[in-house]
Formats: sequence, structure tokens, C-alpha cells
Amino acid sequence: MAYQSVNPNTGKVLQSFEHLSNSQLEKSLAAAEHGFQGWKRKSYAERAAIVNKAAALLHAHVDDFAKLETLEMGKRIDEARGEVKFSGDIMAYYAKHAEAFLAPTKLHPQAGEAHMESSPIGVLFCVEPWNFPYYQLARVAGPQLMAGNVLVVKHAGCVPQCAIAFEKLMLDAGAPVGAYTNLLISHEQCDRVIDDPRVKGVALTGSVAAGRVVAARAGQNLKKSSMELGGSDAFIVLDDADIDKTIPWAVWGRMYNGGQTCCAAKRFIVLDAVADTFLAKFKTALEALKPGDPMDEKTTHGPLSTEAALVQLLAQVDAAVKGGAKLLMGGKRIARPGSFMQATILTDIAPGNPAFRDEFFGPVVSFYRVKDEAAAIALANDSDFGLGGSVWTKDEARGKRVASQVDTGMMFVNNIHWADAELPFGGIKNSGYGRELGNMGIQEFVNKKLVRTGHFPAPA
Repeated sequence: MAYQSVNPNTGKVLQSFEHLSNSQLEKSLAAAEHGFQGWKRKSYAERAAIVNKAAALLHAHVDDFAKLETLEMGKRIDEARGEVKFSGDIMAYYAKHAEAFLAPTKLHPQAGEAHMESSPIGVLFCVEPWNFPYYQLARVAGPQLMAGNVLVVKHAGCVPQCAIAFEKLMLDAGAPVGAYTNLLISHEQCDRVIDDPRVKGVALTGSVAAGRVVAARAGQNLKKSSMELGGSDAFIVLDDADIDKTIPWAVWGRMYNGGQTCCAAKRFIVLDAVADTFLAKFKTALEALKPGDPMDEKTTHGPLSTEAALVQLLAQVDAAVKGGAKLLMGGKRIARPGSFMQATILTDIAPGNPAFRDEFFGPVVSFYRVKDEAAAIALANDSDFGLGGSVWTKDEARGKRVASQVDTGMMFVNNIHWADAELPFGGIKNSGYGRELGNMGIQEFVNKKLVRTGHFPAPA
């Protein structure tokens, strides 16, 4: 069974699902192509009515959606509620702004008139991860449905109930059959979908390894793709930072969603002058976290999404220590049912250590001390990833100067507040390409057509 709900708090199997047969997959693709022919002709107002209804349903049933993802992937219930609300906000944002974002743009040629106009390209194949089971779907569904495209979606194998719930949400909101289709398919069937001539674009959020495979397949088919992959974001603490205000963000930045976030703070790069103070306070704050049932609002440390995720993370920590890193705290599984890992701090990570390059997708802190601002920037940039990052200082102008020198798609000064539908999300290097959310997010899969008018004599 490739699609299996397992409660990571208890390890108990909740439900299993069979893959679609190839004939069922063909019916889904045919329905999507047929659905596109009608959906693209709908006005923005008609599409917005449906997308707004989906937003309203998310906001009206926050607890139902949230509890399902807490059961399936272990997200703490208050974080799950926040994700559901934000997903609704994204849908409403695009229902409101899509028409303006895609309005024709007047050009100014030397003679005659010209404009650029936007039109949908067709069926899009979206491959999405488990760590934000609704947000990842909303951030493709909101913009792309409003643009007039339709979606076929392969969600992660461990969150099938969330995937089915989102498809039902769209149908309940009035979306016609074929506008949004959940596909319970295998990796081999993914190739079939990407190769299918009815599919015109591919969007993936996931690992670097998955990105390489899917982007290559899309490239062979000359299909546009967007890739949002991993990250190893730097959390740069300058010598003038307010440490007491910075520590809560450090805890949130590393531990939010069990540390299972692409744009989580992962590499803590702290100037010598404040390194001892920061590290001592950070360690104390992490030690205060209380593991428990993620459905209990008092729990401050939930499980990892799956047993496999925990096993991989433990192996990475062991390899880091074998490579010479020091284990300041944690490093082991927590002795209780479910897939829980101790909050962990690694220090003294040398460039040859695998931990220097790898992404830790869980509650593991990589701590580095550096002599000055220039060294902090150099270390932040010495990464295969380039998703996000943050800088902490009392001098905002200094923070902006540092932010401008870090090679990433996103930088935050004295915050890590990315949860706003207006803000484009994405990275560079091994973190992928393309952007989601904001005005940029709706532009990824539309045809930009030049239309020029004028009476000119034909060239001789």
C-alpha cells in the first residue's frame, strides 16, 4: 500500500488506499482536459465565486481539517489550525486579485499599438509534500484555478485523507469535475502523467532528489516546470542583536512544524561576541519544550511525520557526530510511543562533515560561531541551498545590508514571517526555481501573448 495514514503519535495505521489503475488514471486525465475546456471560458467572477466558497469552507471548518492533518502527519493542533486558516486566506487572496494580476499590459512600440495578454495553458500536474497538507495545495489551487488552468494533483503517500479532503472541498465549493483532481498514483504513473500531451506544466514541492527526476522528465517533454525544493536557511545573529527577543524566534524558526519546514531556520550562525549567551539561552529554551500528543494544545513538541523520517534524521545525527561534530544536547528518539525525536544541537561542524552540506528535516540545530559579519555572510552563502534566511540586529539598515548579500530567494530581518499570501515564496540553487504566492505565483503557468496592431507597409 503506497498510500497509508499512520498516526505518528501512536504508530497505528488509520487507513490504507490502493493506487488508481491505469484506466482510472486515464479517465481522470480525460476529465481534466474536458474540464479545462469549460473552466477556461468562465469569467474571473465565476471562478472567484467557487474559489471564495472554498476559502469560506476552510474558515468555517478549521477544526475538522486541522484534526485530520494532526492525525495523519502529527502537526500540533494549534499549528494545524493556523495552516488551515492561512490556506483559506490564500484562496480568498487570489479570488480577489487574479483579474488585476492578469490584466492586459499596454506596451509602447515605436509605431502602432501593442499589448501583452495572459491566458491559461491547460492541465497542470502538481506533486506536493506532506509537511503542509493543505497550504501546499492552496498555493497552487488558488492562483492556477483563478488563472483558468485545471489541476491534477499527486499528494504525498502519508497524507491521503488530507488529499481526499481537499478535493472534496473544491467539489463542495462548486468546482466542476476535472477542475481539481486528486490522483492516488505511483511514481511510475507520475511519469505517465508528465508524458501525457494533455498535461502542459508541472509544479513540484519536495526533495532535491524528487525535483531532479520530475524536472528532467518535464524537460524531456519541453514542459514548463516550477520547483520548490529543500533549504538550509541561515539564522544570522549579529553582535548587536537583542538576544532575548531573538531566542523565541530561534525556537519557533527551528521547531515550528516539528522542524519539518523547507524554510525553517537550520544553520544558526552567531557572531563570537554573543555566541555563548545565545547558545546557553537557546539550549535552555529547547529543554523547556514538552513532548506529547499533538492533539493536546499544551503539547509544545510533537512527533515527526513518519517513522522513516525519524530513522533518517537519527542516522544523519550519528553521521555528523562520527564526522567530528559535537552533540550539545539531544540526538536520540524520545522514549514514548510514536515517532518523537529529542530537540538536538550540533556544534563544531567542519566543512568536510556531511552535516555541513545536508538539510536536517526535523528538530536538529546546526550551530556555528563566526568572528564577524563578513564571515557570517560567507558561511551563509557556503550552501548548496538558497531558499530563505534571516538576520538579527538592532540596526535595521545593517540587517538589510546583510540580507542583500545572502544568496537566497527570501531574507527576513528580525522576523521569519513568511505567512502572507502577498509575499512570493521560492528559492535559487538546489532550492529550485519559480515562485509561488503573490503576483509572481499566478504568472508561472500562463501564456504571455503579444498582440500588436497597426498599418505598416510590407518590407520591400
